[in-house]
Amino acid sequence: MELEEIKRNNQDKELMLKAVSEKGKDLEWVSEELQDDEDVVKTALNKDGEALEFASTRLKGKKDIIMLAIKTAPWTVCYASEKLKADKEVMLESCKNYGQALYYASEDLRDDEDVVKAAVANKGIIIKYASYRLRNQKEIAEIAMNQDERAFTFLTASLKAELKNESKEE
Repeated sequence: MELEEIKRNNQDKELMLKAVSEKGKDLEWVSEELQDDEDVVKTALNKDGEALEFASTRLKGKKDIIMLAIKTAPWTVCYASEKLKADKEVMLESCKNYGQALYYASEDLRDDEDVVKAAVANKGIIIKYASYRLRNQKEIAEIAMNQDERAFTFLTASLKAELKNESKEE
């Protein structure tokens, strides 16, 4: 569907359902009312999770909407409400496929072993956003360094010293 046609008819739900089913990101051009319509937004997200950017603020606060978006575009967790950035299931799912999602996680989840392990297994250097407690944990450090040895830079001083001593002993 042509962009001009979408813009002219952006309040026609049936036509906009067709448009976003063909190209999810055309959600950008539908009316604000339809950007807040679950049917239209879910149709867009089923085509392209990146369309979440154009969903209403209200829908960015709904867990099922966010879970649908991060299935194909895990980085879009950045658009989630603060409440959902503190939801372990949401952040764990996103971090498994996009370690950088840890950056958006709540402070509590940056101190959650499951979430941090998933994030650093995917992108080791993201350990820099983990809590001090977890940056001082050897198991998590090893996971991160196996993924990206630069993660060592972001470990606590005491853990760095311990790891250096161990390598000297070997």
